[in-house]
Amino acid sequence: MTRADATRLRSGTGGYSLKMDGESQSWGDALSLGVVAGIAGTAVMTAFQKLVEMPITGRGDSFAPADFAEKVLPVKAGSDSARRRLNYATHFFLGTGWGAAYAIAAKSGLRGQPAVAATFAAMYTGDLLINTVLGLYEPTKWSLQDTVIDVGEKVLQAEATGIIFDVARDRASHSAPAGS
Repeated sequence: MTRADATRLRSGTGGYSLKMDGESQSWGDALSLGVVAGIAGTAVMTAFQKLVEMPITGRGDSFAPADFAEKVLPVKAGSDSARRRLNYATHFFLGTGWGAAYAIAAKSGLRGQPAVAATFAAMYTGDLLINTVLGLYEPTKWSLQDTVIDVGEKVLQAEATGIIFDVARDRASHSAPAGS
């Protein structure tokens, strides 16, 4: 990469939004913001599932997060309501990982679509691998519709998390006192 290419990328031209000033935000601040953005991104994905996708497809609630928690933790939901609470708690807890991954990408200098792509690649691959190894997923047996829904909703989660993180980070950097 030439010096001119690096300058063009830093300025946000050329199709990328790459920010090289990751040092202006501490790792703790970036990860904290990432966790919040991950929870919010998960809320966006969940709202899409409940209000758009599930009414169109007729798919019922997924309890994959609760299945995961019961497989890896010493917990067992004793009732339907307890299982639903465990499901949502695990769902949103796992969403914090998407936010933390985006924060790491952002802190490393990526912004916008490059950071979303890195986050999606790391988190979706990890999700598929760990759940398959645990015997919870069988992606080779998923229908095309199930695959499109799963990938699409996780892309939405990564996109929403990234937008929320970047907007909040930009607002914080513009409102920070001089010299901080």
